[in-house]
Amino acid sequence: MSTYVVGDLQGCYKPLKKLLRKVKFSESKDKLWCVGDLVNRGPDSLETLRFLHGMAGSIELVLGNHDLHFIAIHEGCAPARSKDTLDDLLNAKDCQHLCDWLRTQPLAHYESLDTKTGVKDFLMVHAGVAPHWTLQMTLDLSAEVQYALQDTEYKAFLRHMYGNTPTRWHDQLEDLDRLRVITNYLTRVRFCDEIGTMQLTVKGGLASAPQGFKPWFEYETMTPQTTIVFGHWAALEGYTGKKHVFALDTGYAWGRELTLMRLEDQQLYSIPS
Repeated sequence: MSTYVVGDLQGCYKPLKKLLRKVKFSESKDKLWCVGDLVNRGPDSLETLRFLHGMAGSIELVLGNHDLHFIAIHEGCAPARSKDTLDDLLNAKDCQHLCDWLRTQPLAHYESLDTKTGVKDFLMVHAGVAPHWTLQMTLDLSAEVQYALQDTEYKAFLRHMYGNTPTRWHDQLEDLDRLRVITNYLTRVRFCDEIGTMQLTVKGGLASAPQGFKPWFEYETMTPQTTIVFGHWAALEGYTGKKHVFALDTGYAWGRELTLMRLEDQQLYSIPS
């Protein structure tokens, strides 16, 4: 049995299938983790979700910002954007079923796995975590958003999910502001400062860090005890410079590669766009 984690799919169903064939993935034996952004930008968001839903017993996934955006559009809580490629999904007869399934998914997933060097802890998020969050705090805060997505008032969260403020976490945050900050760390953050203030408008690589800001993983509050896998940041081109932090969005939707990593030995596999 092997556990594989794949970078941002963004509706690229055929490349996913090709990559799984490359590693001889067995749905009955292996597990697939998905770092979020399952849909949008690529051509086959509907087929991607149908495929993943069909193998729900063999996958673990976290929601990304594009997945949340799809849910918000479908539920009438946000307008579509000009670059969205979600029409096939939004018009499908099973769209509601797939949307309801996504609303049950977390923003962070944790698991201990047997590796060649012993049992290791793995945390999967779409974007990142705040500098001072512990592993347990990250999971607890993810659970708050997951609960909000399934609550009877979930549309209130979706309507107020967008926005860059408040810019950092503090324990006194309440209600929708609290949920928005949690969501922004887990699904949108790239750069922040040492107290966790997020800079959410800069989307370039490491060299584009604004003065006073660093990539969120430079603060390493959980590593090396916990290995973190994430997506979202294609401009990193898979490089973090950290032994226990792996960037798996290598920009297939932008003409580069789709990347898969086997967690047990950190072996990387990829196919070009």
